[in-house]
Amino acid sequence: MLKTVRESCSFPLFSVLLWGGLSVGCASAGDGHPPLAVVPHVDLNRYIGTWYEIARLPFGQQEGCVGTTATYGVREDGDISVVNRCLDGSVDGPERVAEGKAWVVDPSTHAKLKVQFFWPFRGDYWVIDLADDYQYAVIGMPSRKYLWILNREPTMDPDIYSAILERAKKNGYDILRLIETPQIQ
Repeated sequence: MLKTVRESCSFPLFSVLLWGGLSVGCASAGDGHPPLAVVPHVDLNRYIGTWYEIARLPFGQQEGCVGTTATYGVREDGDISVVNRCLDGSVDGPERVAEGKAWVVDPSTHAKLKVQFFWPFRGDYWVIDLADDYQYAVIGMPSRKYLWILNREPTMDPDIYSAILERAKKNGYDILRLIETPQIQ
């Protein structure tokens, strides 16, 4: 089983910029939205592995990224390893890599996590939508500022994608601002 994080680590500046910014502006107080709901339960052992980013809300540190993936694993200490990769600008561009860790902050659901790429910065990682077969996941933040749609394959069925967008819209996300992520076929 996965445990909570106990050690801190330091990563390159890119890691801070890529995901460390998630900790800024995460509170939903006063934004007019009801509290953001998460899925009832995440089986972290089924969740680990590689996910392909299908779409995201604008996140400056990912500007120009194509072929974006996130790979989760179990660390020796039982925490979650996080490795985000993308190609800069095109499928022939240089690879950008950010390595970090995550830990559960809501043990009743395992759907609310914190992610950290550079100490002391941390960000929310909330699983707000998840396929029963763990083929797709939607990661959001209480502020609704950021959203990621992830899939186990580089492409997603258009009907599933449309249904995810509709649910995200009902949750207060501005889906018109979503950027679809080109993936390598």
